[in-house]
Amino acid sequence: MIKGLYEAHLPVRNLEISIEFYSKLGLKFAWRDEDTAFFWIEEGKSWVGLWEGREYETQYHPSLRHIAFRVTYEDLKESLQWLKSIQVEAVPFGNRTSVEPFIRPHQGNASVYFDDPDGNSLELMCFVDVPDELKHITEKFTFGEWENLVSNL
Repeated sequence: MIKGLYEAHLPVRNLEISIEFYSKLGLKFAWRDEDTAFFWIEEGKSWVGLWEGREYETQYHPSLRHIAFRVTYEDLKESLQWLKSIQVEAVPFGNRTSVEPFIRPHQGNASVYFDDPDGNSLELMCFVDVPDELKHITEKFTFGEWENLVSNL
């Protein structure tokens, strides 16, 4: 199921300074929002997420204990069954109550989350081909909702 590394995360104190630094390293800028920026490590395959904030200096920050593994779209659709078969429980992401894999159109990816025995956050993640007219949507969709939406375009 796992094909490679999708993303790794790093906490940073100043996002603007870090964006300049990672650009100098030759990494290609992918996208940003208010407190995060992503740079391609291998374009279309893996990236590094930079998370601005001082809280990581004094308390847990998700970027310190999280990685995502790259899988295919079809594998992600079957991920809950696969995790169950290896006796690993999926966990909800953020404010979500469902453990079902979900799609983020504005980022062009989909995910399901689980933890390792030490409580490190792990993720199975894939790229999703998003039609241009849907790339602005920040809402998260289940696979069924997404496939229905796309088929009605």
